Amino acid sequence: MTAERVVVVGGGFGGLAAAIRLAGAGHDVTVLERRDQLGGRASQWVIDGFRFDAGPTVLTAPHLFEELFTLAGERLADHVTLVPLDPYYRVFDDDGAPFDFRTDEAAMLAQVARRSPADVPGYQRLQSRIAAIFDAFHPYTERSMMSLPAMLRMLPYLLEHRAMLGVRHLVHGTVRDPFLRRALTFHPLLIGGDPARTPALFALLVEFERRWGVHHAIGGTAAVVAALGGLLERLGGRIELGAEVERILVERGRVTGVRLADGTTRPADVVVSDADPGHVSGTLLAHKPRAAAARVRLGWARPSMSLHVLYLGADRTWPDTPLAHHNILYAGDPERALRAVFGPPWGGTPRRRPTAEDLFLYAHVPTRTDPTIAPDGCESLYVLVAAPALPRRGGEATESARIRERVLEVLGEHHLPGLADHLVVEHAIGPEHFRDVLNTPRGAAFSLHPSLFQAGWFRPHNRSPVVRGLYLVGAGTHPGAGVPAVLASAKIAATLIGAAAGATPERRAR
Repeated sequence: MTAERVVVVGGGFGGLAAAIRLAGAGHDVTVLERRDQLGGRASQWVIDGFRFDAGPTVLTAPHLFEELFTLAGERLADHVTLVPLDPYYRVFDDDGAPFDFRTDEAAMLAQVARRSPADVPGYQRLQSRIAAIFDAFHPYTERSMMSLPAMLRMLPYLLEHRAMLGVRHLVHGTVRDPFLRRALTFHPLLIGGDPARTPALFALLVEFERRWGVHHAIGGTAAVVAALGGLLERLGGRIELGAEVERILVERGRVTGVRLADGTTRPADVVVSDADPGHVSGTLLAHKPRAAAARVRLGWARPSMSLHVLYLGADRTWPDTPLAHHNILYAGDPERALRAVFGPPWGGTPRRRPTAEDLFLYAHVPTRTDPTIAPDGCESLYVLVAAPALPRRGGEATESARIRERVLEVLGEHHLPGLADHLVVEHAIGPEHFRDVLNTPRGAAFSLHPSLFQAGWFRPHNRSPVVRGLYLVGAGTHPGAGVPAVLASAKIAATLIGAAAGATPERRAR
């Protein structure tokens, strides 16, 4: 195999995983990250002793990380401490009663039986259908979808499992209790999708968690990012922070390197982009007419939802709080909250501006598991609030101040009494952060919406069809958003690069 010079644009999970695989295969790899830390969406805010994961907090399928350390003959456990969570989600009903997602299936069935005995058989059918969807479609999450025939091979499974229908349709067809329906359909929101319009094939996310659990990394998700950065350097790769790529250089249809914002260039035989595909075609390849089709297509693609995120540090703890590590709750009317973000379930855009009265909330309280994340005697939490993507022609998000008030109101009244009076640290980001800092068009926090015609072959490919030597990884590419999918995109890209270089990348220790 011919060793090649590889430049990786962006140091998120996708970029780091691709860089590690390529360095382990003997390539000369450099990661260029525009910010002052690695991680991309998975970076970390450190404020007065509080550490807040900026983005992903749900870690499942740890074997996907283990594979990367195996390349160097190392063990993940020697670098990161992963703690399994049980319950791994707690969903609250309108009266504040919790429903826990547990690792033990008998415990799950017992909760369903307490809530709605008549729904136990339907719940069991639902889990069987999700397991069958996983078995049918999981293999495709680690295969490239470069050709339409590859996608068409999935068609019999889509029909057999009715996996093209929405997750909501899947759940509502088996379970009748209104709260259970809500509790069992929230997963698409964790990858930016509308439960009514995200195909049931994405229910394999549920099976990921059921088979391999949900874990917390001591020190936060950023501890995993730091461990991956160290692994890359031990494999001989290089990392440059504060290195903003403004253009991918192309000659005669093939990449030759990248140009940075400071005017310097980095030559490369291969470029792997961990940037959003819309940013790649619209900015990094804006000078190339051959990328025009992608610019138009992605310019009119349906974005995922965006987010308001509040990072809160309090000078006390709440030992008796009903909150678990990961929590799902609503402020106001659940259906109005989703329609304000996604529009009507049959299509279209939100008909009215969202207000702070009806909100979908995900509350992450890592200090329930990991006291190292905050100063002694303090509580650290972040609250994610679903929001619509920004308008196509620009514009700003609204109601951020009222959203803060509403979040503190909900948490203070029902979960963390007196929270507002004990805050000593606050930080917040909104859709503009995802647009302006993370270079995601329209501030879409998860890139493209996970719809049927924005998945598989229809999603941006892991190898550019118009520029030779350019590969794409990350949430906006196949197989999609979520940490396992992003790591899979890196595996696919590395395999394609290895094949183009004359051999499939092989693991080897250095």
